[in-house]
Amino acid sequence: MLSPVCVVDTNVVVSGLIGADGGSPPARILNAMLDGNLLYLMSGDLLDEYSSVLRRPALVRVHRCTDDDIDRVLACLVANSMWREPAVDGDALDSGDNHLWALLATFPQALLVTGDGLLLDNPPSNASVTSARHFADMISPEREE
Repeated sequence: MLSPVCVVDTNVVVSGLIGADGGSPPARILNAMLDGNLLYLMSGDLLDEYSSVLRRPALVRVHRCTDDDIDRVLACLVANSMWREPAVDGDALDSGDNHLWALLATFPQALLVTGDGLLLDNPPSNASVTSARHFADMISPEREE
């Protein structure tokens, strides 16, 4: 099944990188992004956010990645993405998420994947928002053993 085009919020990428469970929804999504098995949008603003958050000292202590490791992850994410430069500003409830709304506007059927309750409860008018768990099950249902 072909996955929908999505925008993956920073909290999902970070959770996928720092989580101990490789089968967790964020890890499954991040792995699909890194493996080139997911259609997702990326912009300069979203890449900057990924980079700055992954380099926060508190997170570095958890994921233990060097700057070079982070650069390699980000380069892979960019290489596998559908790059967009939004021409308009977004109008999110939290202005820090405006870049997500703007990116979603570049692809009308795009789906925002997030763990942020505010975003889940207040989707933009032009796109849908879903949880990491729901999306991970859409793209790769967990197998029961």
